[in-house]
Amino acid sequence: MAFMPPLANGNPPDWASEWGQDEHGLFVGFTIAGVTQRMRWMAPGRFRMGSPADEPGRDDNEGPVHEVTISKGFWLFDTPCTQALWRSVMGNNPSRFQSPDRPVEQVSWNEAQGFITRINSMVPGLSLALPTEAQWEYACRAGTDTALYTGPIDIDGDGKATALDPIAWYDGNSKGETHPVRVKAPNGWGLYDMLGNVLEWCADGRRNYSSAPLVDPIGETDNGANRSLRGGSWDYAARNARAAFRRWFHPDLRGGSIGFRCVQGQAGPAGGAERSLPQSPRLAERRGAAGMTAP
Repeated sequence: MAFMPPLANGNPPDWASEWGQDEHGLFVGFTIAGVTQRMRWMAPGRFRMGSPADEPGRDDNEGPVHEVTISKGFWLFDTPCTQALWRSVMGNNPSRFQSPDRPVEQVSWNEAQGFITRINSMVPGLSLALPTEAQWEYACRAGTDTALYTGPIDIDGDGKATALDPIAWYDGNSKGETHPVRVKAPNGWGLYDMLGNVLEWCADGRRNYSSAPLVDPIGETDNGANRSLRGGSWDYAARNARAAFRRWFHPDLRGGSIGFRCVQGQAGPAGGAERSLPQSPRLAERRGAAGMTAP
């Protein structure tokens, strides 16, 4: 089945203040009190979630690797929520490292939900939420199946990884603080700071992996359940700044290394969208052999 790409009819959502397409794909943005947040289109597709047993820095909770289908497209913030956006919505700034262009931090999962409730009431039709853990990893990998979206990771005896320097702030290069968003290189789908800078809350909690293929999996969502944090942060080691890294914490937890980014919509403004973007040769081979759809 062929899908019409979002925005193909030239009619952006009513809440959009910018929209277009570039080398990374489709984007759309909204503006509140002079602060614009861009989002990138994540088309439906399949990927291999988790990490192989021989990946450096791996934890047992990252396996086994299993095929996951993301059945519906969605828009995703191209950066973690910034302090400027948080202040424009909430009227305060809880962050330890104060600067409008840095990620907001010291925000619990419950407080992120409060932000989402308020911003959705301010912008009719926006309908933001937190991404599921599967959506987050799908977007982070951007068509790759290696430890980093730029390739494998090699962690030296001091716990550092030079492959992270172009793409992530972690304890080996952050100098003990967060940094402005969009400084490091984005992944292939135009997303910044998916690894490092701040950990990012997900909508769901623990899900024990198995080798069975799944469609739109989701972990625990009961009230009070621990929620997933992904991506590593400025004060985490190199081994934590990998696409498969996962941890779970109480939804009231806050800290200077914890932030979030939001997802918008579950089907997109016009259904799915085909895209052709860089991907690892190994993943391309798997898709070709299994008849998998490109994201």
